Amino acid sequence: MTKIKRPPPGHLPFDATFRATFRDLVLWRRDVRRFRRDPVPDKLLDDLIELATHAPSVGLSQPWRFVKVNSPQRRQAVWESFAAANEEALKEYEGTRRANYASLKLAGLKEAPMHLAVFADESTTTGGGLGRQTMPETLRYSVVSAVQTLWLAARAEGLGMGWVSILDPAAVTRALDVPASWTLVAYLDLGWPAEEHLDPELERHHWERRHYTGDLVFER
Repeated sequence: MTKIKRPPPGHLPFDATFRATFRDLVLWRRDVRRFRRDPVPDKLLDDLIELATHAPSVGLSQPWRFVKVNSPQRRQAVWESFAAANEEALKEYEGTRRANYASLKLAGLKEAPMHLAVFADESTTTGGGLGRQTMPETLRYSVVSAVQTLWLAARAEGLGMGWVSILDPAAVTRALDVPASWTLVAYLDLGWPAEEHLDPELERHHWERRHYTGDLVFER
């Protein structure tokens, strides 16, 4: 086991340059939907998943379950779920909003060389239920924390990642043949981005503007 080298008491191991770079990484992390088809090394994905498992989890429950979706048939089933859900979502809009929605690229499932489904194991006994008896949803929040860690780590490697939420979780769960106690939290596509942008795609294509701190922080 590799020992972690700990800094002396009171010493901050991350200097100003690192902190500025980390801020750049957070700002640069985008939901990528446009991928090149170049392959991604399997070891790179394994290393990213390993890092993601160091995310915080309620009661140290570590409820995340990662499924690499390699089967063309299973990927096709996920795509069909996305296409059906996307068509239904389009019906909710009218006029220019509908036309804008129809023009958006909302997933890179066809182009991305890697697909990864991330589940929460709702039946896990790890952690003994600590911290989630009054807020059981924190089990899924823990998985979200792992996904965010994976996202930042992927972008640090120059890898793009998209989170596809326009699909039927039950259909995807059936297609991937996982235990019934697993709840789908995220379906991710990963690959080398075809474009690089600092601004979110939905802002760039005039779907929504970003709200800033002054709009979102309150005092009581």
